[in-house]
Amino acid sequence: MGQVIQTITVEREYGSLGAEYARLLAQHLDWELIDHSLVQEVARRANVADAVAERCDEQLDPWYNKMGRAFWHGSNERAAAATEREIFDATRMTELIQEVIKERAAAGKCVIVGRGAACVLHGVPKCFHTFVYASTARKVRWFEQTFPDKAKLAEREIEATDRRRAEYVRHFYHAEWNDYRIYHLMLNSCMGFDAMIGATIEATGV
Repeated sequence: MGQVIQTITVEREYGSLGAEYARLLAQHLDWELIDHSLVQEVARRANVADAVAERCDEQLDPWYNKMGRAFWHGSNERAAAATEREIFDATRMTELIQEVIKERAAAGKCVIVGRGAACVLHGVPKCFHTFVYASTARKVRWFEQTFPDKAKLAEREIEATDRRRAEYVRHFYHAEWNDYRIYHLMLNSCMGFDAMIGATIEATGV
């Protein structure tokens, strides 16, 4: 890489155990893990409840929020900039997420999970981007074990979540979520966490 890596982003397919890999990687490096804490920090900055921010996490705005934004931006000329900041939706959520991600990356020594972090930090020095995937069978098995009461919905839920994440990245970053050209390293979690962490350390030199 020719530089000392200070930030590693982890994008992940649903059920691939990418978040668990990120947690173990951060633990191994003794770096900060930025996952759910990112949502909590956004909620704090926006002065909204954590649950409100969570509903907007890696989501697109419903059509009525978009219509509301169009109204404030277009037909109501008296709306001040402050009014825009009072509207909290997926778009505002993403603006704040980008802000926090850039700050954390500048501070360094962190592992950031999802939320389009690889796109936010694309081309930023000292950042390394990974994508975690797995076989459908592996992801279905994880879902069935984690949500036994919803086992019959496994494939549908997995596909829907991945589709949502892909649409989120496409909408806000104009990129394809699983495009290998965005990432430095693609990892199949079927290889196991030890091998995944070993490959990451070898690739980054941290």
